Amino acid sequence: MKRKFGDRANWRRVTQRQFKSRFVESDDFTGYVTAYSINALRDPLWKTYGGHTFRIADKGYIWLQYYPKGVHYVITAMFDDKGEIVEWYIDVCKTQGVTDQGVPWFDDLYLDIVVLKSGEVFLLDEDELDEALSKGFISVRDYDMATETAQEVLHAIQNHDFPFFEMSLNHYRSEFAQGDSM
Repeated sequence: MKRKFGDRANWRRVTQRQFKSRFVESDDFTGYVTAYSINALRDPLWKTYGGHTFRIADKGYIWLQYYPKGVHYVITAMFDDKGEIVEWYIDVCKTQGVTDQGVPWFDDLYLDIVVLKSGEVFLLDEDELDEALSKGFISVRDYDMATETAQEVLHAIQNHDFPFFEMSLNHYRSEFAQGDSM
């Protein structure tokens, strides 16, 4: 299981970045929200899902990341340099926390869900979850929690009851990501 940090300080691809983090407590959301702005990088990052290839990281891109309190997933909304959503990436995780420096982190439980702006949904890395269990990297309890969490998220997406799509678009449009409000 890998611990992943919101500031991506060890991501060598990105050579200049800006990172902001704040704790939000409202009727709609409680948890940490981060904004990761890519100002310069060595090479753009491309991903392919269902036969479509997308650039998910390049100069001028902003990633809003949500760490909702009390759940086992973290959501990243990836915006391009024109402010258009590229995709939402949902990491299933065992736990979340915050460093002494205020940087949110999560312990990744392998399963991921990608939602494209077209509405296409992809469940990824089931093989990695199976392998982690078979090699003893995670427990049966962790495995069950990961699969149950992924199914709950997929169900919420299918029922149009996953608030983070609209929330991230609104936050981006209101300059929540760029402004001093972070």
